[in-house]
Amino acid sequence: MKASWWDSSGTFKRCKAEKVSFVLLNQVDLTLTVLAVYLGFSEINPFIRYLIDIPALLLVVKLAIPLLIAWLMPGRLLIPSIALLALVAIWNTKEVLLYLL
Repeated sequence: MKASWWDSSGTFKRCKAEKVSFVLLNQVDLTLTVLAVYLGFSEINPFIRYLIDIPALLLVVKLAIPLLIAWLMPGRLLIPSIALLALVAIWNTKEVLLYLL
């Protein structure tokens, strides 16, 4: 019996690396966003710009929602998001480091 690619949805037992990477990269993005705003940068995304002033809601959006997405989505479907989040994290890290140097 061949396993369906939907077998990894609704669980963290399969495709664990993809799901953990997705959640961790979201946390890296959150950390870099808060650091950048603290350093004086402005957030381009209007929704996140609004949430910066409400820390509890920001944590729900940047922690609970990615956890729910990772739990519901098959691991393979998270790979494009993981790649995009990694590029965003690299870009944001570069910008913060250039500012600090």
